[in-house]
Amino acid sequence: MKLHGYFRSSAAWRVRIALNLKGLDVEHVSHHLRHGGQRDPAYLALNPQGLVPTLALDDGTVLTQSLAIIEWLDETHPQPALLPKDPIARAKVRAFAQAIACDTHPVQNLKVLNRLRELGHDGAVALAWAADVNIDGLSACEQLAAKNSGPFCFGSEPGLADICLVPQLGNARRFKVDVTKFPRLLQAEAAAMELAAFRDAVPDRQADAE
Repeated sequence: MKLHGYFRSSAAWRVRIALNLKGLDVEHVSHHLRHGGQRDPAYLALNPQGLVPTLALDDGTVLTQSLAIIEWLDETHPQPALLPKDPIARAKVRAFAQAIACDTHPVQNLKVLNRLRELGHDGAVALAWAADVNIDGLSACEQLAAKNSGPFCFGSEPGLADICLVPQLGNARRFKVDVTKFPRLLQAEAAAMELAAFRDAVPDRQADAE
């Protein structure tokens, strides 16, 4: 398999964690987002959205969107499970993951921030807005996870929620967010970072890190 990504992309970061948890090896192919590598015609032929990650399977099948890729990994390589068996518990984990991956991350990524600048907002305004987006999303996630004793977001084992949380906290720090406001999330992050699967997926450990 080939994972097309970029070291700093939090969506690709999620998939790296999932692959590590499943013990799966892939070939990593980097596309430099700040240099427009995602708009190369050869890459757009794989992923018409021009986003990362993209997972190309050995048989030529191409999968896109981080949550879809992670759920495919969980369905085809069921151990360790990334989602609980109970339908209500699964729905709650998915809601947490989607609060990050669908509502928080997309509106503070590079494409959106560049568009804000194109519309006349200076860099400081764009970065402040990105910080606010992170604060809103993480505040909601803090409450969603608060009723679970942990140490992970939803129990004693890492799962989809933690896979989404750790990269988003990384994003928040890049935008100078005071993450000490989220003690329950930091508890889950600390538990996750005890595991090599999470530590080995961080951006500065990737071959294309700058």
